[in-house]
Parts: sequence; structure tokens; C-alpha cells
Amino acid sequence: MDVLASIAARQRLRNALRRFFDARGFVEVETPLLIAANAPEPHIDAVAVDVGTGSARQRRYLRTSPELALKRLLAAGADRIYELGRAVRDDDHDATHRVEFTLLEWYRANAPHRALMDDCDQLLAACCDAFALTGPVTGPAGSCDLRLPAERLSVADAFARHVGIDVTPFLGGDAIGLAASVRGAGILLPGVDLTPADADFERIFLASFLSAVEPHLGLNRPTILDRWPAPLCALARLAPDDPRVALRFELYAAGHELANAFDELVDPVEQRQRFVVAQAARAAAGRDPYPLDEDFLTALAQMPAASGIALGCERLLMLLTGCTAIEQVALPFGI
Repeated sequence: MDVLASIAARQRLRNALRRFFDARGFVEVETPLLIAANAPEPHIDAVAVDVGTGSARQRRYLRTSPELALKRLLAAGADRIYELGRAVRDDDHDATHRVEFTLLEWYRANAPHRALMDDCDQLLAACCDAFALTGPVTGPAGSCDLRLPAERLSVADAFARHVGIDVTPFLGGDAIGLAASVRGAGILLPGVDLTPADADFERIFLASFLSAVEPHLGLNRPTILDRWPAPLCALARLAPDDPRVALRFELYAAGHELANAFDELVDPVEQRQRFVVAQAARAAAGRDPYPLDEDFLTALAQMPAASGIALGCERLLMLLTGCTAIEQVALPFGI
């Protein structure tokens, strides 16, 4: 797509998203791009910025997501909110990633994350209408009809189907057990350290998931993959029936991971503990720690039960327009 076509496509998507949420009683909000701290996720790096002059100079970060600010609005009494804005992550730049990108996040107070699954089905269908799509779209893994309701399955079910193993016993963080199970199924884990002191559950899980499971998701119709391993969900509530997994789902279509959703953790004590663990994981990986967002942790005590989701707009736009690289749907600025 040329620049003018990209401008038109981005405008069409923005209009469709706003119509969708406005019709459902959501309020659009704007939160700061420069913030005191991001959530300390082990493998997402923020861009640091020093602002102010003289003794007033302070370290701030470009937001990797508006998540913490949006949750503070829920704590202040907001009910249904969404934000459509820019996010920045110090990440590799490839066919599906840019350092700066457009993120859509929406939250429902007093609603389980299952409500967001229904939102996803309806939102994809609305976007197809906006782009006059009547058949399947094509992505890196094949074709997918975005109008069809998403298949819903758990992480454990996906491993059973596509790898032929039961990973349920290991989802609470048993790195050695998980590695033995997936290697027994023929999945290679090159470069993964399996000594008990150094085994990294997240690295082992993602290495096996990305190579053996993810390529099969979102084919023919979208996939909603639910109940993720608890160690990979620092901001999500644990499943009441099995604390080894968290109430988190991801949305896939034609080889693209489009969205990531949580049934939100609202216990400030537990959230602080999880942030400390995440900070330790960042330090162990040689990544800079972030300060804890004390304003967020204080507000969390007032936050109602809620669910929230973040969707990458450029990836969705790639599917809607038949583009194969994120550069084709981004304007020719930034990185």
C-alpha cells in the first residue's frame, strides 16, 4: 500500500473501532504517554526518557501499554473504557513488530474475561463489515474467516491436540518437567539450560509453544487460547479451580497473535509480590528494573473486579488489507 492508501485504511479502522465501542456504552479516554513506571514484565523493555531541568530532572518511561493508568480509572469509578493510542517497546523490528505502534485497550468493570471473548468475536465481524470483507483473510499461517466465532480452548488442550502431551502438571512453573515432556515429544529446545538452578520456565514454555503450537492457531476461524501458565501472568487472576493457571487468553487469527486479555488481579498485596518476582526475573536476565508504581498499587485496593484486553491495531490491519509486513500499514515515520 502507498502512503495515501495506508492513511485511508488506518482511518477506516479507527472509525470502525470507535463505532463499535461507542455503540456498547464505552467511554474513550486518553492517558499519559510519559509515565513513572511500566508493569515490570520480564521480556518487555521500555524506553527511558529524562525530562525536566536542573534539580527537577526526572527519569520517566514511554508507556509500553496504558494498562496501569486505565486500571486507575476503573478504581476511580469508570465502568467501560477504551483507549486507542500509541505505545513504545524497545523491541526487535520485523514483519510484525515495530518499536512504536498503535494499541487498542478496553476494560469492563464487574465482568469476567469471558465477556471479552464475546467482544472479540463481534469486533472482528464489525471490522470485516467496515472493510467489506465477505471471505477469509490470509496471514502467515494460512487463511481465517474473521466472521466466524473463535474456537475456544485452553493451553493444555492445545498442547494435547498439536503435540500429543499433557502439560497440565507443569503449568505452575515446573521447568524441568515441562522440558522433559516436550523433548520426549520430539520438540527441540536448542540453547535452553536445564540445570535445576538455572532452568527458565518461561523460556522453555515459549520455545515449545511458539514452535509446536502457535503455528496451528487461528486457521479457518480465529482461536481464543485460554488458561495460561500462572508464571506467565503477573497481572491476571489465578483460576479458582486450578492455581497453576491464570485467567488469561490470547486471540489468534491466520498466524497472528492479535490480542492479550486478563481477568484482572485486584489484590494489591499479591500484585506487589508478583511485581517483585517479575523485577527479580528482569534482573536475572540482565535487564534494568523499573520502579514500582506505588500510585497504581494504592489505587488497586479500590478497583472492582474487571477484565481487560490489549489488541495490536497494525496486525489486525494487516489481515484486513492483505498486507504481509507491518511497514505496509504503518505511516513512513518512526521505527
